[in-house]
Amino acid sequence: QVQLVESGGGLAQPGGPLRFSCAASGSIISINAMGWYRQAPEKQRELVATVTSGGSTNYADSVKGRFTISRDNAKNMVYLQMNSLKPEDTAVYYCKAVMSRYSGSYYYPPRDYWGQGTQVTVSS
Repeated sequence: QVQLVESGGGLAQPGGPLRFSCAASGSIISINAMGWYRQAPEKQRELVATVTSGGSTNYADSVKGRFTISRDNAKNMVYLQMNSLKPEDTAVYYCKAVMSRYSGSYYYPPRDYWGQGTQVTVSS
């Protein structure tokens, strides 16, 4: 099995920073894209930022210039640095990775795996 474990998040003041990290572990063969998504109350889950294994990044328009995604391929980790936080950034943030894995002699092709989610609240 594989899993994604997130850390960071919590309460932040408007204009302040927060940083997330997400570690992938288990019987991983390869990790393709990794990213962060968020879901605010009564809203659909939305993309925040993604990064490919080669380092290409993509951001939601609402976070461009404020958030930075990065990854460490050697450690199977992805990070999200959030600056200039706004109350509308309040949401549960989820880490996602597209991974292939093995179990015994079986190969499982790439599919989406999700972290458990972590709450971010931006409030004064």
